[in-house]
This record gives sequence, C-alpha cells and structure tokens, in this order.
Amino acid sequence: MDKIHLYDKIISPIVTEKSTNLSEQNKIVFKVPFTSNKKILKDNIEKIFKVNVIKINIINKQNRTKLTRGRKVKISGYKKAIITLKKGQSIDLTTGI
Repeated sequence: MDKIHLYDKIISPIVTEKSTNLSEQNKIVFKVPFTSNKKILKDNIEKIFKVNVIKINIINKQNRTKLTRGRKVKISGYKKAIITLKKGQSIDLTTGI
C-alpha cells in the first residue's frame, strides 16, 4: 500500500491539555475521517509509525451551534480516535505527519 493512502485515514493529531495528559498513559489522539473504522486505523498506524496498537476508541463529536457576538455560528463535528500503544512505545508528534 502506498504511503499516501496510509495517511488518508489520519487528518491531524489533536494536541490539547487533555490529550497530552493521556500521552503519559501511552495514548495518542488523532482526528480521523468519518468513514474510517478501527481495523483500518490500526493497520495504518502500525505501518506508518512502526508501533504496536493495543486498543482504539472512536468518539463522534456532533455538529453544534455556538453563540458568538450575538450570532449563531455552526461548528462542524468530527471523529476522533484515541489510540492505546504497547507499554514502552510512543509516537513523537513534534516531527510532523
């Protein structure tokens, strides 16, 4: 499989305070497309980063509206995957995807 196709199932890493706290437990958080599933994500991440994936949790964030400066603004939803790696392994997100 071509590397370009492997990267199609990962949009971007999510770097927040909560996700950096999860990295202490060998967990990495990625934003993924709505069409991705656990099996494809596991295969792609193992091939791209050369790590062993133990578990994947997928969370769907729904669309929502937010009131900003007196106007309703639509915030689009996304799908995120929390990937648990084997103990002792890690992915360095600072190198870029």
